[in-house]
Amino acid sequence: MHTRTEHAIPSTVDLAPALRTALEASPRVVVPATRAELYALALGPEGDPVFSVDYEALGETVTEATVTRCRNGIAVNYPDDYMRRRDPQCMHIADDRPTDKTRYADAFGESFNRVKQETLDWLGTQELVAVPFKAGALSFGSPSLAVMPLNAAFFALTLMDLQGWTTFDQIGPYSPRSILYVAPPFRQTHFDGKQVVVHDRSETLHEIFAYNLYPGPSAKKGVFSVLLDVGEQEGWITAHASSVRVTTPYDNETIIMHEGASGGGKSEMCQDLRRQDDGRILLGTDVVNGEPYYITLSESCELDPVTDDMTLCHPSVQTGDGRMVVADAEDGWFVRVDNLRQYGEDLYLERAVIHPEEPLVFFNIDGTPDATALPWEHTLDSTGAPCPNPRIVIPRSNIHRIVNEPEAVDVRTFGVRMPPCTRDIPTYGIMGMTHFVPPSIAWLWRLIAPRGDKNPSIGEAADAVDTFEHGGMVAEGVGSYWPFSTGTKVAAANLLLKQLLEFNHTRYVLTPNQHIGAYDVGFSAEWLTREWLARKGAGRMRATQLEPARCPLFGYAPKEITLDGQPVRRTLLRPETQSGVGIEAYDKGCAILTGFFKAELRQFLTEDLDPLGRRIIEVCMEDGTIEDYEALTPMYL
Repeated sequence: MHTRTEHAIPSTVDLAPALRTALEASPRVVVPATRAELYALALGPEGDPVFSVDYEALGETVTEATVTRCRNGIAVNYPDDYMRRRDPQCMHIADDRPTDKTRYADAFGESFNRVKQETLDWLGTQELVAVPFKAGALSFGSPSLAVMPLNAAFFALTLMDLQGWTTFDQIGPYSPRSILYVAPPFRQTHFDGKQVVVHDRSETLHEIFAYNLYPGPSAKKGVFSVLLDVGEQEGWITAHASSVRVTTPYDNETIIMHEGASGGGKSEMCQDLRRQDDGRILLGTDVVNGEPYYITLSESCELDPVTDDMTLCHPSVQTGDGRMVVADAEDGWFVRVDNLRQYGEDLYLERAVIHPEEPLVFFNIDGTPDATALPWEHTLDSTGAPCPNPRIVIPRSNIHRIVNEPEAVDVRTFGVRMPPCTRDIPTYGIMGMTHFVPPSIAWLWRLIAPRGDKNPSIGEAADAVDTFEHGGMVAEGVGSYWPFSTGTKVAAANLLLKQLLEFNHTRYVLTPNQHIGAYDVGFSAEWLTREWLARKGAGRMRATQLEPARCPLFGYAPKEITLDGQPVRRTLLRPETQSGVGIEAYDKGCAILTGFFKAELRQFLTEDLDPLGRRIIEVCMEDGTIEDYEALTPMYL
């Protein structure tokens, strides 16, 4: 049995009486002094090869998770397939502050008061682990606190790896800006087996009650909710984005920030492009005739990742030069590795997780006791197929060529998962490889943030699955961070528009993934767009190098893209020219996309919307031209 030191939460931490009462009632409260101590706690009281995280619920023992001891970390797995991905409908709001999200009282027919007290009462009966953390990472984060059952210490370890290790002594006296409570058996006893995360906000405290042990909706995105709440009060945004410093073979540097709904390519923007065994790059495969399209790139750009998913646009780091300065809101990254299927596909990432400086936390990875957990050995779902959401928490310090200072963004790209579009089956999958858009259209794409089909990150609700099966889209919403916001859409839309107008020396680009018309491209289009933008010198263009896209919501398409002297096929830039697509199918796809935008944008037309925002939406509603959008917000080239 491991020997551990008990530590108390200092009296200098200002806690509500109800929480203090629960902590005092608990038979044991552990405040780990080091990460090594917390890691040992995650392995259970005996440190066995496999530890089962069990709770009594409804008269039986329920296993919520298992923790397997591996050589390079712990592998956390969930017996229930449903628990392996974030449920997009898990958020509920308990307070009376402004929100467009589902209120707890509306969903469950009563206020949250009773269940909140029952949660605290239950925690008071359990051995607990309590950890301080800074929501928003160590440099800019708000002092916070997390309390959970001791046998769920892996959850606390995940939270601390994401937000950065700190201690009560390092923070000093404080009133928590947010508190995260975890009560796993309530999923069974109160919420019919569903993932439920309840947010209870006041002006100075944001409480999160997590009733499940998958960290996505709480330790990860729950903290995101806190940052959005604080930012809305103070007038700044935490973007749902990755960012990377791209250095060309000629040592020219470009900072690209990539936004998009879940599955939109944020993690991939920081990854090296994939090459074939002979060094060529498979740009796409025609789904109609099976023809592959390769290009050759003798030397690719160097990538220095800046942020991975939660990108702080904090006012304290802005310089006023027209470019937005960004910093990381996390100290560790929750990296999805579904695209790793065998050894050698991402050498730097593989090295970071197979030979880490400290043992890591793996999710939905098939770990064998005391063996090395491998990032391509994904846990099988009950269907026999690999889980589409394998994750690894990787400290920033383990990331190859990580940038630790804030950086000014030159280009903001926006990624969208696109289905195939063919003459026989027209869809909205008609975005060309690269499109330049003015801030007004960039704002519209962020208001909608379409979430395409086959999304690996989340479990879709039944209505969304039906929508995708019938060729439709689902809006993830404002800035693509709407699923994590607890406020109102219009307030978020106004703040986002203000941001886009303030940083007026920024270029806005759209790029698809998965498909361009009839081509299956995976993430190659995004990777090659990144290479090309950097070679152009921060994406600089002349107006004569662009032509209006056939669909106005795509802005402009480059007349040509050349990489290492090789022109990219025009059919990838203008999908309507593909033999497998054609004008008629393209126009049908444009009608699907435009109709979806119009339907989703109507909700923003309230008296609280910024007047310029109203005019931009009205242009869309009236089938305006690209010139109409540019008249409202000129495009920086």
